[in-house]
Amino acid sequence: MNDQADALFEESGDRLAPTELAAGPWDPANCHGGPPSALLARAVEQHNHDEGVEWQVARLTIELLRPIRVRQPLRVVSTTERAGRRISVVTASLIDGENEVAGVRALRIRRREDELPSGVVPASTMPAPVEESRPDVADFTDDRPSYVGHACEFRFASGGWNQLGECAVWIRLLQPVIAGESPSGLQRVAAAADFGNGVSADVDFTSWLYINPDLTIHLARPADGEWIGLRASSHLGGTGTGLAHSVLHDENGPLGLSLQSLLVEPR
Repeated sequence: MNDQADALFEESGDRLAPTELAAGPWDPANCHGGPPSALLARAVEQHNHDEGVEWQVARLTIELLRPIRVRQPLRVVSTTERAGRRISVVTASLIDGENEVAGVRALRIRRREDELPSGVVPASTMPAPVEESRPDVADFTDDRPSYVGHACEFRFASGGWNQLGECAVWIRLLQPVIAGESPSGLQRVAAAADFGNGVSADVDFTSWLYINPDLTIHLARPADGEWIGLRASSHLGGTGTGLAHSVLHDENGPLGLSLQSLLVEPR
């Protein structure tokens, strides 16, 4: 493994370049969807905040528009699409040369602390907590640095890499998005949620292609801790499309949902 890579992205002047730790398992030249999703979450968090308003992200809609090349520097731009004191919308893009390769539209809601009635917050729907779940390493990775093989840890509460159908898995990001920065809860959620279609496939990946050109995340509250749980399932339409759905958890319980549109076709 390349010892020089200590984050998913490295600063290159005023650009950010994906390292080999961002690479997907199928093509080492291109990124997995998780790292650019986490970088876009970071761009939303770092966007100019209105003075006196503490924002929390309620929704991220990420579009993965083109292949994102490892070691190719990216420009990150963001803007306020809708300003407000209680609700605002921020957009951000990753730019390779003149081309937008990925983008996000984020809905932010003003944060406040409320005392909710007892029993309102739901309990976890994960089949097992992190410490009782099964560690597993994907057998389709090799010694080459990659996002799946070297930047994430997986513990399966049900299902597994080689089992088709619904799956429940805990995922922990092992590397920072940017060197020297501790990943935020939002970045960890975005980094993990892109695995929903991969862990819950209804068809064999050696015979079928099922890629997600988008990822939408809805959050009822911010994530806490390093582990993000996905209770994931996929639904294929038989018309070249499908949908992957995940209930998102941290170790305190459910925190939101994620959806992925799927392009499905035989290899």
